[in-house]
Parts: sequence; structure tokens; C-alpha cells
Amino acid sequence: MNLFIFAQQYQSRPNPIAVLLYLVIVFAIIASWWRIFTKGGQPGWGSLIPIYNLYLILKIVGRPWWFLLLLLIPVVNVIVAILITNDLSKSFGRGLPFTLGLIFLPFIFYPILAWSEATYQGPSAS
Repeated sequence: MNLFIFAQQYQSRPNPIAVLLYLVIVFAIIASWWRIFTKGGQPGWGSLIPIYNLYLILKIVGRPWWFLLLLLIPVVNVIVAILITNDLSKSFGRGLPFTLGLIFLPFIFYPILAWSEATYQGPSAS
């Protein structure tokens, strides 16, 4: 019984440092997406709206709108997401290593893409 009470007390108190770190990372990702959208010629606020932000990112990378439908199919969505991420990297003049960074360390590489001197070079998929 004491173990159960301890577990309830422990779960009711989130670590404030972990919460702060989480909020900082979330804010950095949101700000980075906003900046990437504006660099790509799309409205920054569009990055905050679900599904519409996918439509805008498809416009940035030069893919057709029906790629949204492919993102609804299991397993295919993973492949399409990797393809879109690679197109995003190419649209800003980056290569495959940067694409891998966007996939595996997004909280580092999206801010780098947003706040570096990387400029939008047009849709890479066109």
C-alpha cells in the first residue's frame, strides 16, 4: 500500500526543469517552422494550423496537394514524410546529411534551417 501512495505522489509532481525544457523545445520548433514558412514565401501563421501547414509545406517543396492523402496511409506516410523532408532540405540548398539531421535531430536542425543564412531557392520537387 505504501508503494501505491508513493507512486501517486510522485506522478502528481512533474519535474519543473523537465517541463521548462519541454516548453523551450516546443517554442523553438514553433518559431523555427514560422520562420521557415516565411522564408518559403508562405504565411508564418499557417505553420500553426494542422493540415493547412502540411498543405503549405507541400507548396514550399513543390509537391502536389494530393500528397496529403498519401500521408493518411500507414507505412506510406513514413516514406512520404522522409521524401518531403528531403525536398525541404533541397529547397533551402542543403543536402542529404542535413535531411538526416532534420529527421533524427529535428529540435536542432529545424532552428538551424530557420535562423541560418540558408535561403529559399525554390521548390526542389518541381
